[in-house]
Amino acid sequence: MALSRAVDTDFHLRADARLTQEPPSTAEQAEDFTYDPMNPVPTTGGALLLTDEFRPGPLDQAAVEAREDVLVFTTEPLAEDTEVTGRVKVILHAATHGPSTDWVARLCDVDENGVSRNVTDGIVRVRAATPGEPAEHVVDLWSTSIVFRAGHRIRVQITSSNFPRWDRNLNTGESEDSATAARVARQQIFHDPDRPSRITLPVVPIADQKR
Repeated sequence: MALSRAVDTDFHLRADARLTQEPPSTAEQAEDFTYDPMNPVPTTGGALLLTDEFRPGPLDQAAVEAREDVLVFTTEPLAEDTEVTGRVKVILHAATHGPSTDWVARLCDVDENGVSRNVTDGIVRVRAATPGEPAEHVVDLWSTSIVFRAGHRIRVQITSSNFPRWDRNLNTGESEDSATAARVARQQIFHDPDRPSRITLPVVPIADQKR
C-alpha cells in the first residue's frame, strides 16, 4: 500500500549522466551500450537468497558502475533530507537491436565521498516487435523506504543484466531454457521531450518528514 502523504515525483534521465526533476525541453542524444550475455553484469548486493559468494544488502557499486554496459544518471547533491517511501518505478524509452532483451534499473544512494550503494532494483523482459524501434517499458523496482541525506545524491543505473540473481536474456527471442546460442545486442536509451525516460519516486514532503 502506498504511503498516503507520499507524492510521486519524476526524476528524468538527462544528457551528461544527469538526473533532474526538470524534463528535457530540447532533443538530447540517445545513450547506447552493448549488452553481451556472455559477459553479464555481476550481481552485487540486493534482496538476495544466493550462496555466500553473493552478499545481500547495500554494497559499493563502484565495480558495476565502471562497466561500459552500465549507464548511470545522478542528481546534484541534495539540499535537504529527502524521504522516499513507497513503490518505485522506472519508465524507460528504449530500443534493442535484438529480438528480445532485458532492461534492469537500480536506485542507488551516493554519499558525500562518492560511494554509491544500491537501494532497490527491478527487471523487465521484453520482445522487440521491430528490432531497433523505440518502445516504452515500465520497470517495477518494488517498494522501499529510505532517507537520502542532505549532501547525498540520488542515482539510477540502467543496464541489461544482473547475473546470477536473474537469468541472462540471450537476445535471441528463444526460450532461455532451450536456447542454444547467444547474440550481442546494441541497446539505446532515449531521453527527449517525446520520450522522457524517468524514475518515479514517492517523495514524502518535508513538512510530513518532520512530524
